[in-house]
Amino acid sequence: MDKCFIPDNYTQKLDGYETQRAIEFIKHSFQKNLRTALNLKRVSAPLFVRADTGLNDNLSGRERPVTFDVPSIGGAELQVVHSLAKWKRWALQKYDFHPGKGLYTDMNAIRRDEDVLDNIHSVYVDQWDWEKVITKEDRTEDYLRETVRRIVSAICVTAEELYWEFDCLHTDIERNVTFITSQELEDLYPDLTPSERENVFVKEHKTVFLMQIGKTLRSGNKHDGRAPDYDDWELNGDLLFWNDVLQRSFEISSMGIRVDEESMKKQLTLAGCEDRAELPFHKALLNGELPLSIGGGIGQSRLCMLMMGCAHIGEVQSSIWDEETLKKCKDAGIRLL
Repeated sequence: MDKCFIPDNYTQKLDGYETQRAIEFIKHSFQKNLRTALNLKRVSAPLFVRADTGLNDNLSGRERPVTFDVPSIGGAELQVVHSLAKWKRWALQKYDFHPGKGLYTDMNAIRRDEDVLDNIHSVYVDQWDWEKVITKEDRTEDYLRETVRRIVSAICVTAEELYWEFDCLHTDIERNVTFITSQELEDLYPDLTPSERENVFVKEHKTVFLMQIGKTLRSGNKHDGRAPDYDDWELNGDLLFWNDVLQRSFEISSMGIRVDEESMKKQLTLAGCEDRAELPFHKALLNGELPLSIGGGIGQSRLCMLMMGCAHIGEVQSSIWDEETLKKCKDAGIRLL
């Protein structure tokens, strides 16, 4: 895909006011449906955390967090969050959640090192971050699959509610989820790149949960990077939908059962990040002081894009774009917020 791809004969279905109303409707409706599907309660979350806590998400390990100091607290270094993957698990303990119950929150982040700002990637990230306490017996692929199905059901219910409110909007979302591991996908299409494999497979199956992201495949490569200290690479994945407007696989959520003491030790070693074990968050986890959990992030703007049939993420969020993107969208009559 080009940096900014304009689909043939694309037109926005809603005017400026109705676009804002539809965004509000989706966000309100989906929160309600997700909360019910996973037994979650809403909590408030930080925009930034102290750098020395180890609470920030390291993503693939190469992205630089936006960092600043605060003189009034001794010049402590703070980081704008990349996501709340680790903070949520700490919050489950702080707020005394028990197995079968969890939290969700609005997460707003800045990802300054996003490789390319295109139709689906922005410097600004908004998502629903959620986390749920589980038992040791729940750390299974079956439990992961059932959770994915519940999230897809919440998405489908939201889509149906949206179409009752806005009859000009209609995007077919397949309720049945096809599950496949990253190794199985590589075996099917060994000569394709990871993104090409996703496109071919998701085009056929429409709704896919691609499992085991972060581990090294038999080819010696990884399907995609994943931080070693929150997801268990054997029990995680990406939720992908077919985006008919953009004609491509479209990731809505990254999620998984979180590392326990054993899997985090193993993954820190594999990633060459053993030094993180001395950070407060990691020490607490290795000492068994944090609950076992499952969690993930669900893109708010991505979900709005999918349900509203938008071609560019800038149609549903206010962010910063390069001059080429601004011109192409303006020439095509695409209104960016």
